[in-house]
Amino acid sequence: MSQEPQRTAAATRSAPTRTVAAIAAASALLVAMSACSTPSAGGDPAEAAPGVTDDTVTIGTHQPLTGPAAAGYSSISAATTAYFAYLNENGGVNGREIEYLVKDDGYNPANTQTVVRELVQDDEVFAILNGLGTPTHTSVLDYLNQNEVPDLFVASGSTSWNQPEEYPWTFGFNADYVTEAEALAQYAEDEFAGKAVCVLGQDDDFGDEFIEGLENVLGEGSLASVQRYSVSNQDVVAQIGAMQAAGCEVNMLATVNGFTALAIGTAAKLGYQAQWMSSSSGGDYATLAGFLGDAAPALLEGFVTTNYLPYAPGNEWDDLFRQINDEYNDGAPFDGNTVFGMSVGYLFAEALAKAGEDPTRQGIVDAITSGDLVGNGLVPLSFGEDSHAAYKGVSITEVVAGVQDFIGVTYVSDGSGGVEAYDGDAVPLENDGLPTS
Repeated sequence: MSQEPQRTAAATRSAPTRTVAAIAAASALLVAMSACSTPSAGGDPAEAAPGVTDDTVTIGTHQPLTGPAAAGYSSISAATTAYFAYLNENGGVNGREIEYLVKDDGYNPANTQTVVRELVQDDEVFAILNGLGTPTHTSVLDYLNQNEVPDLFVASGSTSWNQPEEYPWTFGFNADYVTEAEALAQYAEDEFAGKAVCVLGQDDDFGDEFIEGLENVLGEGSLASVQRYSVSNQDVVAQIGAMQAAGCEVNMLATVNGFTALAIGTAAKLGYQAQWMSSSSGGDYATLAGFLGDAAPALLEGFVTTNYLPYAPGNEWDDLFRQINDEYNDGAPFDGNTVFGMSVGYLFAEALAKAGEDPTRQGIVDAITSGDLVGNGLVPLSFGEDSHAAYKGVSITEVVAGVQDFIGVTYVSDGSGGVEAYDGDAVPLENDGLPTS
């Protein structure tokens, strides 16, 4: 059954006219074919791309508005929607407003396939933006590329999105899990040398690639305990107990926010203290505090994670996003997911502006691979002809007295299975966060 999507701008679509004489002889065949066909890539400049009118560009996404990942991530698409509302009120992109259709997949790959096909075939979106989740988005990866639908800025750190030859229409957004793990492992070596390092990882590509990154830096077989969990099982007592029994002192987490909180909360109940370090996918303090309640400041003291986006009071991007959140997002709680969602919206708008006044699907892909996009990150974007990865570096954050902040340590991938220190500047705010072509 089709789900009614959320929208950010109303658009009236006019059905294309057809010459009756040209189709009369084959009308029955064409009707049958149109019922199951997918819109073309829109590469012909003389023909409007799917989802593009004189006034709007319609894009869509699949998000976990319900289900096991909802508590940690359902606010992301609302933040992106808020940024687009701000953008639209300020003229949109080349005179077009962005219409953003958000469909709930419940973090279930079977649902993802259904809603993404609806977006492409029924809603005829120009692109899919920021589809969330490794197992969910993997289920539509082939479909989107076979149908030449721009698959932009996937909300997952899997390296699957960075395969230009196999998946030329797909681009990542997050710093990938391998890079994050390499950075955390290097930080652990620098700050906690000689301590027993262990890992709790999700039982999919997320966990696999995070473990790969840890071992790239620490060495194969160096982890004192490797534990895995499934998002369908809300009990990690056995895994945390095993880490405690193994004498783990520095625990790395390839976990979503709910399971980061579950792991740390379970350890507290077991009387087990350790240094906790997490992927950014499960490291947002405000979200974790929502799970852990009043005990959060004590339980998360010293908690280390990574970020590649400007989430810190006093940063110009952060200040702008807080203003947008107040005005266009009903003053919803402001956290790392808010910054993430708005950053995605900005990057899409920047790519669309670079695609020109008459954007096509191929045109926006060319704009991204040109290497001209800047984004708003703490490290440079990595997009190019041979790279569909957005960020290949991260900064380290730590929680001190209930405040999560950067500590002045940033790493970027060295391209050979490790990381190196980076001391370059973050991207400054320009033109009030409104991209220009």
